[in-house]
Amino acid sequence: MAHRRIVLRGGTVIDGLRQGTRSADVAIEGERITSVGNVDEHSRDTVIDCTGRLIMPGFIDAHAHLEGAIFDPQVQHAMLRQGVTSVITGQDGVSYAPGNTAWASRYFAAINGDHPTLATPEEDAPGLRVRDVLASYDGTTAVNVGYLVPVGNVRHAVMGMDTGRASAKQLSTMKRMVKEGLSDGALGMSTGLDYVPGLYADAEEIARLCEPVAAAGAVYVTHMRGGYEANSEFGVREIARILERTGVRGHISHFHVEAAEGRRLLNTLATAGHDVTFDMYPYTRGCTLLAMALLPPEYSALDVNEAVERLKRLPERQRLQSEWFPQVAQKASLGPAWPSMITIAHAPHLDWMWTEGLTLEEVARRIGSTVVDTVLDLLIELRLEVSAVMAVRDQRPDSDLAKLFSHDAFMGGSDGIVLGGSPHPRAFGAFARFLSTFVGRSFTWAGAAMHLSGRPAQRFGLGDRGAIRPGWIADIAVVDPSAVRDEATYDNPRRTACGINDVLVAGDPVLADGELTGSLSGRGLRRTGAAR
Repeated sequence: MAHRRIVLRGGTVIDGLRQGTRSADVAIEGERITSVGNVDEHSRDTVIDCTGRLIMPGFIDAHAHLEGAIFDPQVQHAMLRQGVTSVITGQDGVSYAPGNTAWASRYFAAINGDHPTLATPEEDAPGLRVRDVLASYDGTTAVNVGYLVPVGNVRHAVMGMDTGRASAKQLSTMKRMVKEGLSDGALGMSTGLDYVPGLYADAEEIARLCEPVAAAGAVYVTHMRGGYEANSEFGVREIARILERTGVRGHISHFHVEAAEGRRLLNTLATAGHDVTFDMYPYTRGCTLLAMALLPPEYSALDVNEAVERLKRLPERQRLQSEWFPQVAQKASLGPAWPSMITIAHAPHLDWMWTEGLTLEEVARRIGSTVVDTVLDLLIELRLEVSAVMAVRDQRPDSDLAKLFSHDAFMGGSDGIVLGGSPHPRAFGAFARFLSTFVGRSFTWAGAAMHLSGRPAQRFGLGDRGAIRPGWIADIAVVDPSAVRDEATYDNPRRTACGINDVLVAGDPVLADGELTGSLSGRGLRRTGAAR
């Protein structure tokens, strides 16, 4: 059956895997590019006029928490308006599969949300496999979705919340689960070493689980241990031990660190012969679970029900007030002004939704309570399902971020979380901001395509994606270089980006004149060589 041919006419083509640009047309038949150059027009062609615009490979978000939200057309629209055609999920060691994920759905409820078609298993029911999650994206979304094996799921399936070291038998079972996930098509394996149960796994355990990842030629992706920033060296040293033990390729998630220190640490890894890349987003504020930021570490090990009951007890509230929260005020990243630096992003309760977009200080003032009581009441009422945008005391300028974005190992990642009435704007603006603010500072337009598309596609084993070349899959963003910009702000975080009005996924126009076409040509991205 003959495919309709689409011709992108009169644009400037950016390859995605090499420097330089050229004026050329691009012809597409089916899901693949058939020609790049001077294309003769046929009467039945669908022609998209790209005069004055750049024809770029669709961008790949190397770190996103959209495995449930991507089915929402508004979220798809927000991604495509930034030129993002693929997102990589299963991050930070916690997601939907493998194993029974009732606990993960509760624990990361404010980050990943629910999956609309995969029912959360009951506590004693068999769990999902990675292949089930990947299959849920085939033909159901306009954006491609890749997935990492989240090792927190694996450890919980085998050991629950046991804080001890894994036995030989437990390690064998966990390795089998990782290997199965990779066989199902996972792009690699992720850890979240500041989250439970990942924080209980030592470097030796992680290295053992990386063995099947290395054997498959996949990548080990990690939210490092220790909180980043000034503590980044601690996490990087642990990565070095794991890579030395296994030879696996590594990738650091959301590498928050001052540029000079980050470059020093990356150079140390490279000098030791380790193959490590990293992703970052172009903002200095973060977003996380409110409970993780403000409760003592031991609360992370508790079941939600147990944590809530403990917070209700008056002696415990008094202890937190007198002993714990004074320590919060001494944290290097926050300090005594912390109530004014934390803004509620997601509070899904009718009695508390009004708090979204307000600082803790503002919420406490409005209800006439102390900040500590406000925090504890909020966590109790919402059963810990609260996320927050976190400001920092020392906000780094764009010039410092630019020095890390120019590093050869850099890839774009939004760390996008879209839940709540006032999420972090990074989900809706990160990639447009990379283009509008950092082209000319960190990279050329050709360099942007390499950092945001070509190199991530190669790193995560996405096959013939990430370049504008004959025979390659036509995931393409048409970018107006004079108009592209991010519109999302901390005050208005859901505003979509401007300057990218036409996007194709697998050869199908999914965004035309800035609007969704209704085409659902996205799919679950399986690592090249994995079973389908």
